[in-house]
Amino acid sequence: MRKILSASISAALAFGFTGLAPQVQASGFSIPELSAAGLSTANAMVANPEALGAIAYNSAAMAFHEQSSVALGALFLNINLSVENAAGKSDSDAPQWMTAPVFQAVMKVNDQWRIGLGANTPFGLETRWPENTFPPISGNRIVPIPGLGPTPLPRGNQPTQSLLQVLDITPTASYRINDNFSASAGLDYYWAKQATLNSSLAELQGSGTGLGWNLGLMFRKDAFSLGASYHSAATVNVDGTYTPLNQTLVMLRRLAPGQTAELDLNLPWRLQLGARYAINKQLAVEVDWTRIGWSQFQKIEVWGKNSGVLISQDTNDWEDTDAIRLGLTYDVRPTTQLRFGYSYDQTGQPDAHFSARVPDMDRQLFSIGVAQGFGQGFTVEAGYMYVLTKDRNYVGDVPYVGQKDINGTTAIAGNYKGDLNLFAIEVSKSF
Repeated sequence: MRKILSASISAALAFGFTGLAPQVQASGFSIPELSAAGLSTANAMVANPEALGAIAYNSAAMAFHEQSSVALGALFLNINLSVENAAGKSDSDAPQWMTAPVFQAVMKVNDQWRIGLGANTPFGLETRWPENTFPPISGNRIVPIPGLGPTPLPRGNQPTQSLLQVLDITPTASYRINDNFSASAGLDYYWAKQATLNSSLAELQGSGTGLGWNLGLMFRKDAFSLGASYHSAATVNVDGTYTPLNQTLVMLRRLAPGQTAELDLNLPWRLQLGARYAINKQLAVEVDWTRIGWSQFQKIEVWGKNSGVLISQDTNDWEDTDAIRLGLTYDVRPTTQLRFGYSYDQTGQPDAHFSARVPDMDRQLFSIGVAQGFGQGFTVEAGYMYVLTKDRNYVGDVPYVGQKDINGTTAIAGNYKGDLNLFAIEVSKSF
């Protein structure tokens, strides 16, 4: 058991370190798909006491599993994002296929206690806009400068690459209070493996860690079950290097000189409530409500680590969002389960602070999946999800007149479109 757990943890962490975090076009930069089972049911899993894949959504579910287990898998994401404006149509150049790890281990201590360890990627993004995507902040203009004469200077600060990879390592413990009720608690150790904020004027790359906590509750009686899960807000302290790309602007003190830098990345809290009912021995339905505290994500301020100088600032001022999720499971036979799901997720990004780094949109999620048991405790699960985003024809709330913070301005106006294809594969073993 220990050897299997050790090997699985090592594989999950190695995969998490090498895999790319996906770009998302809704729910901000959150990635709600935490397991193959969750992806297959559009993430309606918080009240499921049976599926191992539900533990990543609500660790209180561990208490209703009579065996220890380990699960290892991956999410594969295909992303399409574009913007159409005065420059024509531009596609984000982010890699077409990206991966994220899925890992969950549970150890039965006794009849009441379980301990667990998970690793997943609840937050991530990547956009890569080619140069000249946004005309008002692209290219150069000639400016007469005393001592230098007519000098070409950039028109603005166009975002080019935005990358965030956040791995969440979650040690948890659950306690079965009685036959019907369980509770759990744990930590969320966030590791931002890479945070990149590049633009036409400067590059910023760094990494960092943060700590949060989580709670779970589950009630089960006969065919009915209720679940609740909460993950606290957290702050990831990112340390990195700031590199200006235009030395003339540095000389003119329009850009800070190169230096080590730091920023605080505020991650939102997450609340999920759900109810599940087994209509008969084969068919069960679950309805979940998710609330994400995006109001925590207000600003990104980059500070010189030694100088204490504010290098750059992006205002976000996002709003809390809701999602409604519906999941169905159907047991074709004792070893084979089909899964279906639908979800509607809101964007928390207001027009007043719309960002081309994270062009967020409302979306609908459609999913299907299967779980197949092979005996001796082995199960293989697979799922597919299609994410249809609502086009966002953003015109800009504030005229662009050369300000540094371009969020919410006409500089990034355009019709943003996107969709996603997600696949999941997961193998589990119960002991």
